[in-house]
Amino acid sequence: MPAPGGEHHDHHPSYLVDGTTVKSWLLTLDHKRIGVMYLIWVLLFFLVGGIYAMVVRLELLTPGPTIVDAMTYNRAFTMHGVVMIFLFMIPAIPGAFGNFMLPLMLGAKDVAFPRLNLLSLYLLLSGAAIAIWGMLNGGMDTGWTFYTPYSTHTTTTVAPILFGAFIIGFSSIATGLNFIVTTHTMRAPGITWFRMPLFVWAMYATACIQVLATPVLGLVLLLVVGEQLFQFGIFDPARGGDPVLFQHLFWFYSHPAVYIMVLPAFGVMSEIVAAYSRKNIFGYRAVAFSSLGIAFVGFFAWGHHMFVSGQSTFNAGVFAVLTMLVGVFTAIKVFNWVGTVYKGAVDFKTPFAYFCGFLYFTVFGGMTGVAFATASLDVPWHDTYFVVAHFHFIMVGATIMAFMAALHYWFPKMFGKTYHEGWGLVSAALIILGFNATFIPQFLLGNAGMPRRYYEYPERFQTLNVASTTGASLLALGFLITAIYLTYSLVYGEKASANPWNSRGYEWLTESPPPTHNFIGPQPVYTEEPHFYVDREKAEVPDAV
Repeated sequence: MPAPGGEHHDHHPSYLVDGTTVKSWLLTLDHKRIGVMYLIWVLLFFLVGGIYAMVVRLELLTPGPTIVDAMTYNRAFTMHGVVMIFLFMIPAIPGAFGNFMLPLMLGAKDVAFPRLNLLSLYLLLSGAAIAIWGMLNGGMDTGWTFYTPYSTHTTTTVAPILFGAFIIGFSSIATGLNFIVTTHTMRAPGITWFRMPLFVWAMYATACIQVLATPVLGLVLLLVVGEQLFQFGIFDPARGGDPVLFQHLFWFYSHPAVYIMVLPAFGVMSEIVAAYSRKNIFGYRAVAFSSLGIAFVGFFAWGHHMFVSGQSTFNAGVFAVLTMLVGVFTAIKVFNWVGTVYKGAVDFKTPFAYFCGFLYFTVFGGMTGVAFATASLDVPWHDTYFVVAHFHFIMVGATIMAFMAALHYWFPKMFGKTYHEGWGLVSAALIILGFNATFIPQFLLGNAGMPRRYYEYPERFQTLNVASTTGASLLALGFLITAIYLTYSLVYGEKASANPWNSRGYEWLTESPPPTHNFIGPQPVYTEEPHFYVDREKAEVPDAV
């Protein structure tokens, strides 16, 4: 295992320097390098999506035209949604940190299918390239939900962007298959199902959703492309089609996709709260099974997006109850995280600051989610800015908090460098404050009746829109500071030890950064205690060669 002080030996180079040519990176089968390339690309997509968001917020500074015309505005909020959801939030944590950490946490040398892993990255990039080509050649103005019949009749370039999303879906399926097989077949001796890290449980539940739900999205996107290009008439009522059928198919995927985004975030936080509370996770099995519970129930709650689509009162009631059941599983996690912090020796570092923000956004956003599950409340809030604020609190807020926490927590392990803790806490405070300042005004706008996606609005809504845009600027500043100090740390940061956080997670039992094959010597064998974090003094692992 790690040499004293985490020093590397010449014949066991880290994965970062074991081949330094461009070809050695582009054709690598090393899960760690693939994870790093995922990280680079999703950060780039995050930047693109953020630029679109700032265009939208700057346009809404005034009630009338501000910086762009109406069609450009429509294209901007559509591409903001498409890029952020399909190219950032869905692949970010599984692609970057799942790929890097899952084999390390299982004591494996790689994922089950390394070539499929590399293919999943290039499928993501291929789909992104096609979608961006469509964006640059006319764009799309339908919103990220692509609702028919508008998406089949708009004059903008819907087909290439939908086809790009279709290809991205194959990337998601390939990643899910890899994680499922890896979890079943490549655990090191001693890592039983109920001794796996909770991040692995979360990735496993996410992978099941990816494999089962994503094909439905691929089907419906292809049908819309065919509808627009060849006038199939599946969703066009003028040809005997049903536009509500599109909503059923789309939300059958897109509601579970909510958990493709947030379940990995839950897994990250389960690791971080235990590491910085200096305690084993409280209620390990409850947290593990709640991940599977969310994955299962998530498939039966899609109808709460369609309370105003004409479904029966009985159906609305059933979907409302099922949606609230998801809240029960989420509450189990929240109570267990709080139980872990209780009487813990909390070490308040940057990742834990993001955990605090995550807990707030999850609880606040979750309560608004329960409110939305109530049809009598959903109907007046439907298609207002209350929906936008709710989605960003529970989905974007929670996912970004977890992504930022994971980036800071595993940064020393991934790159072998430490970052400036003071700047980390400053940027975390700015990001959490900026997020609140951006979206709390939108809750108020929605409650006052301002519809979402509108280019112009009554003057009485301007003050809250200005407040929201100011918050978005603060948010952007926080991310800019983060980009600066982490980039600086990559070049000038101090060398990280094998376990700078004194964590007891399995991934910290190897060097920082890890050697090419993860562990020096044979595969580690883990003892029987404790069941979640391995005891470093009792782990049967070979010394460094």
